[in-house]
Amino acid sequence: MRITKRTNIAIRVLIYCTAHRGRLVTKHEIAGVCNASENHLAQVIHQFALMGVLSTQRGRNGGLELAREPKDIEIGEIFRAMEASVPLAECFADVDNSCPLVAACRLKLALQEAAEAFYARLDVVTLDSLVCNNTALLGILAPDPCDSKAS
Repeated sequence: MRITKRTNIAIRVLIYCTAHRGRLVTKHEIAGVCNASENHLAQVIHQFALMGVLSTQRGRNGGLELAREPKDIEIGEIFRAMEASVPLAECFADVDNSCPLVAACRLKLALQEAAEAFYARLDVVTLDSLVCNNTALLGILAPDPCDSKAS
């Protein structure tokens, strides 16, 4: 299974927001640190706002932040939402399916079960578990400003 760029960016956004809890972060800020275009970020942020995962504030002092506690955000939920529009295989696509074997193929069921097992595994992973006590990650996303002054 290959994860889409949109899902990858979505996880980066959530991790960044978790690393910067207690303040609003900007799309521009996330784009620079997470190596993502602001256009892609805008789409992801909008979807997260609709899902109630992020809260956004417009205006000069605006930005975004987590709308829920990181321990309450399951990665499986995020992956399902972000990957929902992308069929796992051609036979899952209603419009673009040209496979002549679809009526008799047993692989589709096996793929469906495998995808559910994949998501079920991610259901037990929370955003908090990805960030909490991950000093290497926090060093990348939220470096200590005192470190740069010491050099």
